[in-house]
Amino acid sequence: MAVAKDRLPELIYLEDYKGNYQLFIDAVYTVFERDFITHKATFGSHQLKMKYHPAFQERAYTFYHMTHEGDIETDRTPDLRRCERMPWARPTIENAETYGIRFWEQERNGKHRICIWLDTDDGDNYFVILDVRKTFVLLWTAFYAGFSHQLKKKVKEYQAWRDSVGKDKVITPDMLVKDIMDRLP
Repeated sequence: MAVAKDRLPELIYLEDYKGNYQLFIDAVYTVFERDFITHKATFGSHQLKMKYHPAFQERAYTFYHMTHEGDIETDRTPDLRRCERMPWARPTIENAETYGIRFWEQERNGKHRICIWLDTDDGDNYFVILDVRKTFVLLWTAFYAGFSHQLKKKVKEYQAWRDSVGKDKVITPDMLVKDIMDRLP
């Protein structure tokens, strides 16, 4: 279900800082720090933890993962679309059930993750990924799907998961986390 953009915080743009990347990334980190370090976010009743180490530019590693892209960890590059949407991360996670945001389990390299898909009324598609461990949930990453192939892949993944659990079955954040935790060794 598409979420009206007026229900979400304003985006942060590099232009708001006259193109000064350092001021911009500092502002993005201020939002991250407020939403995930100072005030702990929750998915259902599960308070999210995060990776702090290895720190990147003296900031929590999870911040680096949520604002940079690339397959090689040590060679990721800043992604302005991810940075701009940092104010959306916490509301996406905490309002998944309230806003009717789609979320599902995905398995990657033996890791059990939850993908949360924020689809806005003007066509923005923003995803937040949580990594479920045996006794806790980690905030893992977030990204903006700016290409149709990225969105098609996620739609296909979501539909396959819904088919596997039953299209009409209601799944809450707590139910999904518990189910995954119960299956972990």
